Amino acid sequence: MNTLSYKTKSATKESADSKWYIVDAEGEIVGRLATRIASVLRGKTKPNFTPHADMGDYVIVINADKVRFTGNKLDDKEYQRYSGYPGGQKRRTAKEMLEKRPNQVLELAVKGMLPKTKLGRVQIKKLFLYEGAAHPHQAQKPEPFKF
Repeated sequence: MNTLSYKTKSATKESADSKWYIVDAEGEIVGRLATRIASVLRGKTKPNFTPHADMGDYVIVINADKVRFTGNKLDDKEYQRYSGYPGGQKRRTAKEMLEKRPNQVLELAVKGMLPKTKLGRVQIKKLFLYEGAAHPHQAQKPEPFKF
């Protein structure tokens, strides 16, 4: 009698082969782009995805200041932060954020889609945002990501 035994292999961060991808954000909608980037950072695009291991790839986003919002979100959407002191709550609209801190708009969108654990904090460090078309990661030979 020939019995075959198959074992499911659980992938680890050591067994993950990370690639570098480059994404041009010019004219892209913030939320739709953020969901795609978050899935690449988590490693959900790979066949050996494991939820508890860092299987994700590195993502370089160029032209992050040229993203767009749909509808009235540019004027209506607010970003809030709180210093911890009484009266320390500050608000900015999406238009103000794009003018003052354009990279933070996409970073906050992606960060909100990652796990709120140690693993999520490791995964967000694999995201590199740049306002222009230039980036210092030529040595990693990033390949364009096909959405």
